[in-house]
Amino acid sequence: MSAATTLLQTSLSDLKLLRRGKVRDVYTVDEDSLLIVVTDRISAFDCILPTPIERKGEVLTALSEFWFEQLKDVVANHLIERDVEAMPPAVKRHAATLKGRSMLVRRADVFPVECVVRGYLVGSGWKDYKRTGSVCGHKLPEGLVESAKLPEAIFTPSTKAEEGHDENITEDQVRELIGDEKTALLRDTSLRLYREAHEYASQRGIIIADTKFEFGLDKDGQLMLVDEVLTPDSSRFWPADEYQPGRSQPSFDKQFVRDYLETLDWDKQPPAPAIPAVIAAATTARYLEAFRLLTGKEL
Repeated sequence: MSAATTLLQTSLSDLKLLRRGKVRDVYTVDEDSLLIVVTDRISAFDCILPTPIERKGEVLTALSEFWFEQLKDVVANHLIERDVEAMPPAVKRHAATLKGRSMLVRRADVFPVECVVRGYLVGSGWKDYKRTGSVCGHKLPEGLVESAKLPEAIFTPSTKAEEGHDENITEDQVRELIGDEKTALLRDTSLRLYREAHEYASQRGIIIADTKFEFGLDKDGQLMLVDEVLTPDSSRFWPADEYQPGRSQPSFDKQFVRDYLETLDWDKQPPAPAIPAVIAAATTARYLEAFRLLTGKEL
């Protein structure tokens, strides 16, 4: 992997860095808009790995744009422009760095919760179910197996952490944070987005097992879908033709990296270990295949 083809961090003159997340660097452009730059950083177990994943930023940006368009009738989104050449001059002068991995977006007052939707019993949900018979306050039928399709998708929000671990919370806890009306709006919108995306993806040979959405309000108080949407970073994508309940599933997402890290003697605290080039390359291949299957195009 060539260092020239990956981007771990940005430093853009003339633009003020607003925050550096696990994957995204966010800059202030003007009072109404922000620039989101998607790097090739990858995080696992809420730790940023030192190894970049080639083309990851491109996949996440292009796939988010695809889903914003696909789901725009469900809810508005924050995307203004993806073509760097059409962005303001202070952004355009960094075109060589930003091409293919940046979005000019509307500012939003972002809700302090990750809106997680689970359609299948996997990950921390499976661990919770084995221990309690419930997932984030949702009592589930007895006798379900790992990767089982749930009777219906469930809303299982979590806190948002720029650093450290996101924590699962109940819907009641969300109400305490943002009130009844906004909680219902986020829950209902998240479930509708998941159902529409799940139906579309299933026709393209991919099962979306779970995903997370982020929302904010625009300056007029209207709901917007923000950040990334339905990418291999924020979702579990399984090949539908290999789906078999009762075991973990092959995937087109970063579960592949998590599985490798689980084989190491690492306590899941920073600093995270590097991953071998062969694991990084295989992760790139999975992300590109997810994009191809979902959009019908090569990136």
